[in-house]
Amino acid sequence: MKLIMAIIQPGRLEAVKNALTEVEVVRLTVMDVQGFGRQKGHTEVYRGHEFAVNLLRKVQLQIAVNEEFVEPTIQAIIKGGRTGEKGTIGDGKIFVLPMDDCIRIRTGERGSEAI
Repeated sequence: MKLIMAIIQPGRLEAVKNALTEVEVVRLTVMDVQGFGRQKGHTEVYRGHEFAVNLLRKVQLQIAVNEEFVEPTIQAIIKGGRTGEKGTIGDGKIFVLPMDDCIRIRTGERGSEAI
């Protein structure tokens, strides 16, 4: 079992969800987050004053999958999250973490059956 965490552009969320549905991954958690990487933020003008916006709005996905779904999930996130054919800076990152256990609260099922 793996926990896949992806940070993507908010505008790409629907495309990622559609790509995940195509590979039969239908369970995910979505969180609004802020951060910066190579983009380093940007400047905006408000009432005539310029100021720096250091943290950019992003969306974080958390998806628990069994081993056979790891690579299809990664490819679906790349397909839906990439801007254009080659992508651009700020398209996001994918992290794949080992997951020791998963428990379904309702039934008490554990492990891969609970996912």
